[in-house]
Amino acid sequence: MKIKNNLKKYKSYVGNLLIPALVFGFITGVLTSVIVCLYKVCAKHIIHFSEAAYEYLRGHLYIVPLVILLALGFSILLAYIYKRIPNIKGGGIPTSVGILRGIITFKWLRTLVGVFLLSLSSFLFGVPLGNEGPSVQMGTAVGRGSVYTFAKKHRAWDRYSMTGGACAGFSVATGAPISGILFSVEEAHQRISPTIIIVASSSVLFANITSKLLCPVLGVSERLFDIVALPTLRVVDYWLPLVIGIGVGLFSVLFLYYYRVIDKLHDQILAKVPHSIKLFVILSLTVIMGLFSFSFVSTGHELIVELFENSDTVWLILLILVVRTTLTLSANASGMTGGTFIPVLAIGALCSSFMGKVLLSLGLNGELYSLIVVLGITAVIAGAMKMPVTAIVFSLEALSCHNNIIPVIIVSFVAFLITELFGVKSVNDTIIELREDFEENIHEHTIVEKDVIVQAGSFAVGKQIRDIFWPRNLFVLSLKRPKLSATVDEHGGKEIGAGDVLHIRYSTADELLTESELAAIIGEQSGEGE
Repeated sequence: MKIKNNLKKYKSYVGNLLIPALVFGFITGVLTSVIVCLYKVCAKHIIHFSEAAYEYLRGHLYIVPLVILLALGFSILLAYIYKRIPNIKGGGIPTSVGILRGIITFKWLRTLVGVFLLSLSSFLFGVPLGNEGPSVQMGTAVGRGSVYTFAKKHRAWDRYSMTGGACAGFSVATGAPISGILFSVEEAHQRISPTIIIVASSSVLFANITSKLLCPVLGVSERLFDIVALPTLRVVDYWLPLVIGIGVGLFSVLFLYYYRVIDKLHDQILAKVPHSIKLFVILSLTVIMGLFSFSFVSTGHELIVELFENSDTVWLILLILVVRTTLTLSANASGMTGGTFIPVLAIGALCSSFMGKVLLSLGLNGELYSLIVVLGITAVIAGAMKMPVTAIVFSLEALSCHNNIIPVIIVSFVAFLITELFGVKSVNDTIIELREDFEENIHEHTIVEKDVIVQAGSFAVGKQIRDIFWPRNLFVLSLKRPKLSATVDEHGGKEIGAGDVLHIRYSTADELLTESELAAIIGEQSGEGE
């Protein structure tokens, strides 16, 4: 009997989890990689064109009024598009995380096309937003499209497939596959689940294999930064990551408070100002600052590369830091399409570069400067983004910190601890919270509490309660099993079986949508779906 039950459980695991996870991982990973690789090619050429265009404008200032007029027309067009497709506004990562957590709804195809095109237009003007956020958002859209196109009867895999797409988009955009997998558990869902890990890992695996085949052909780099070597920090110099962690951690706190100030200015104080005018102001300021230096604008990737060379003065670095921070946060608050990951890395690099310049003037060994910049980038991921584990792994994968693991851990821990002590939320969680508050205010919610029965062959069978992405605001209060042998499994969770009765409670603004999502997980209830 025990062998028979184990075989039944094994078949359920393979057929209801492993095979679908690999299939969706393959489809989503490959498609996401192809789209993101093509996107990287387009972004590369547009950014180079933008830099050349600004160089030309500096020698032909009489053309600037025409560019400003073009920015006005583009702002009006953007405002119209954002009104029709609101979920392509703002940072791609927080939007994707909101979608994965069930907070934000969206149409996958129009989001995919809209994010691709509008983020590239942001790069053309030099708006200081990055390409990793759009890559994550496009991966999320591809994940939903994979389920809706190839497996309409398996809608319960929707958020899992989207999670895989988001992780694949992040890993291909940054060249950091392990960080891409960690993104699913540390940022997207903030919990560890075998199902999440399997889907994220398979998607990232197939995406990176595809990327390795495509990138050489398309002429783009798989890696985000080509850092050859960094000096190894001696134990007696471990005070350095401590200082960098404190400095960047405190700056992260100011950065997060500053975002709330800018968002309040945009949504409350300037609430009556037309959206097109707000966008026009951002674009105009971007053009003006770009005329002074391209370091003030664009994604920040090339700026980080330049900072490694230790060529700018202390005061210029401080000025770029203030300008880029203001422009990036303002562009995000106004809803311009683009990512904040690389721009925030650039801000962390600027902050640590400033600290490095000061330390060098006090007699620090100049060979440590590049390491200081890298530690600052690591610290800002752990602090402003509050992803300390991802920060550590990302520094090893993308920043060549293999010989400085302990300093990386120190700087990540200290920066994260400081933001925790001040009680601030990450930049992504702050954006999601503001959008969630908006959603809650415009919709009236209904509270429902009832019993439902898990149908044989449904998605939920064989899975633990905690491993399932239930509809938003739905809680399983208890599980009743017809058999007297119902027990808690070895993980301390309840493994769901056919015929189990779930006592649930949920709050929803769209009861039909919630019922549809629930039916995709546990099967149609008697009297429903007829």
